[in-house]
Amino acid sequence: MDVHNVTAEAETFTCNAYLATGEQTTLVDAGAMRGVVDVIREHVDALDAVVLTHQHGDHVQRLDTVLDAFDAPLYAYGSHPRRDHALADGDTLTVGDEECEVVYTPGHADDHVSLVSQSALFSGDVVVHDDGAFDDGSFGRTDRPGQSRERLIESIERILDRMPAGVEHMYSGHGGVFHGDVREVVERALERAERREPKYPDD
Repeated sequence: MDVHNVTAEAETFTCNAYLATGEQTTLVDAGAMRGVVDVIREHVDALDAVVLTHQHGDHVQRLDTVLDAFDAPLYAYGSHPRRDHALADGDTLTVGDEECEVVYTPGHADDHVSLVSQSALFSGDVVVHDDGAFDDGSFGRTDRPGQSRERLIESIERILDRMPAGVEHMYSGHGGVFHGDVREVVERALERAERREPKYPDD
């Protein structure tokens, strides 16, 4: 499965939006970058699916633009006026060339899901490799209304329970893409989240 971060060159705040090519060419999150449609078209002519990890603005600001350009079906856990397929915990769907299990992972957002395959984890904002607070294992913020550190901890534990051995690629909503022992990174993120200290103490 080839995965491209189509918002990597963004000059304004956005999530990482990932284009996975293959049997089912899939965009995971749409991001907030102007021109994202042009970047997608540098790689493919069509999308078979758009999947949302969650609906925070930095993940969906360009969603309508992408859907209008490619007429692709939208998969999401939370309700959305353009949703074609409702995701539920335990569902499976093909992303690129790999079958992924949908793991419901609230805490950072009530509608958050992660996608786990035999080789890859699309973790959205629940777990990231690096984000300015921590390197080599960090977690989504939980200090805003509607967020919950306790639910986030449970979600990270759920990822560890459901993630096969040998996952080597982590595509998170922010920070860098990680290739290596993903389980170690997720375990470090869990350990740091369990300290229950403010992630950004100066905020």
